[in-house]
Amino acid sequence: MFNKSPLLTVLLLSASIVLSAQDSVTIDQIVAAEKMYDLDFTPAKRDSILSGAYDNLHFYRYVHQHPLANEVPLPLWFDPLLPGRKAPTKQIPLDWKIPENQPMPKDRNDLAFYSIAQLASLVKSKKISSVELTKFFIERLKKFAPQLHCLVELTEEIALERATRADANLARGIYKSPLQGIPYGLKDLFAATGTHTTWGTPPYKSQVIDENSFVEQQLEKAGAVLVAKLSLGELAMDDVWFGGLTRNPWNLDRGSGGSSAGSTAATVAGLVPFAIGTETFGSIVDPSMRCGATGLRPTFGSISRTGAMALCWSSDKIGPICRSASDAAIVFAYIHGADDVDRSSRNIPFNYSENFDITKLRVAYVKNYIDTLPEGAPEKKAIATLQKLGVRVSSFEFPHNLHADALLGLIIGAESAAAFDELTRTNLDDQMVQQNKDRWPNSFRTARFVPAVEYINACRMRWLIMEKMDSVFSAYDIVIAPPETGEQLGATNLSGNPSITLPVGFSKEGMPVCLSFIGKLYDEGRLVAFAKRFQDATSYHLQHPPLFR
Repeated sequence: MFNKSPLLTVLLLSASIVLSAQDSVTIDQIVAAEKMYDLDFTPAKRDSILSGAYDNLHFYRYVHQHPLANEVPLPLWFDPLLPGRKAPTKQIPLDWKIPENQPMPKDRNDLAFYSIAQLASLVKSKKISSVELTKFFIERLKKFAPQLHCLVELTEEIALERATRADANLARGIYKSPLQGIPYGLKDLFAATGTHTTWGTPPYKSQVIDENSFVEQQLEKAGAVLVAKLSLGELAMDDVWFGGLTRNPWNLDRGSGGSSAGSTAATVAGLVPFAIGTETFGSIVDPSMRCGATGLRPTFGSISRTGAMALCWSSDKIGPICRSASDAAIVFAYIHGADDVDRSSRNIPFNYSENFDITKLRVAYVKNYIDTLPEGAPEKKAIATLQKLGVRVSSFEFPHNLHADALLGLIIGAESAAAFDELTRTNLDDQMVQQNKDRWPNSFRTARFVPAVEYINACRMRWLIMEKMDSVFSAYDIVIAPPETGEQLGATNLSGNPSITLPVGFSKEGMPVCLSFIGKLYDEGRLVAFAKRFQDATSYHLQHPPLFR
């Protein structure tokens, strides 16, 4: 059993903490705290609490004398699989449809919006070298990134070295993947040797993390070429960073959404063929929705987060941001996987095939989010398109009164405040760009007053939502919903389900309108193939912002 007093005594002595009357905890303080935490103790109980609260205060001082680096993990591993549910184990061969005779465009600028498969064909057939292609995208970044405020660091030297290596490998008959020689951008919360990793905020503007994150290692193994570290809203919130507001390529007066702001804006504007983003609570979904990207938020744990900034250990996810589902499939195939550091990560097969019968899928749209839209709305037309393809689309009412957003908000608040504990206590958060009440500095401070008991019970309530989502995805293979309407975004982030957000039309103002297709746990293969089938029947993903064409 746990013997509290001797342990605390040893810890206090080892920390050389001097106890003083000034550090005492009073009855009045306990009474005041009760009001904050919805408690009501008797005078006798308050008197009994005093010594324990006093001991805890001094243990906090001990902890504060030993600050933890962001990469120190939380050894409580979140698992999205409920008891009795199993992840797939067999990997089928992947067959990428790389064109054999892809011609160079008459206008070289059209390369900016070529698919990964088209670019791969050109590079493999030596119609363009990786060095030439890399220089092309570097020039586009230099020309257009200042308009979008999306570029943190141009990795030109690294890019040209890797592009040269990709060409040399091809010359020797070494072909690693369709990504070989293809440039890409990395959200600037991933460590990459030889770059700054700023996390988008002034306190870390000069930070250099001398390691390659797991996802960067995977892309280097595939032969991809890192050309840019791209902006994120500071510490992965919204689209404002120390370089300003990341702009929306369709309308520069608007933000791109966040927090994978630069990754999305740069991809949609054709400054990179694809980029890597992350999501904790909408950070792939939101900018994809606002900019009209095809953003894949994989199942929690599908990609190791080693070398990525930790915000919320139980909800952080990594995913590709692309211009098509077929591009997302290629990128995900080469970045997914686990390592020994991120104990939440898993090696799960990605069984993607374009040759499957979509009419056998059980598909449903969320009627309480979509039926209320006007007739002729792009979302309704998208469902009609799927029905014309032979998909049997039913409808259901998404569970409500889950309080999913508030629940996830509390969990993220507590975990992120722990991840950035020292930032708060040293007042370095005063240097951050955004100081509004609903931004990180105040959120971190507020979360210091979340009792451990309430955080733990919030995690237990999360289990109940996971059970609710399990019942939904026991009935359906794919669920269609507006990206941020109602509680599905919070609920599916809590459950860890994958989603792909993609354009399904345009508003009267010329802005993209998007839907999210949400899938079963670890079923990215069918989810992405389903999205590709929709895109094969439409052309919304092939439309590009006029300013950058």
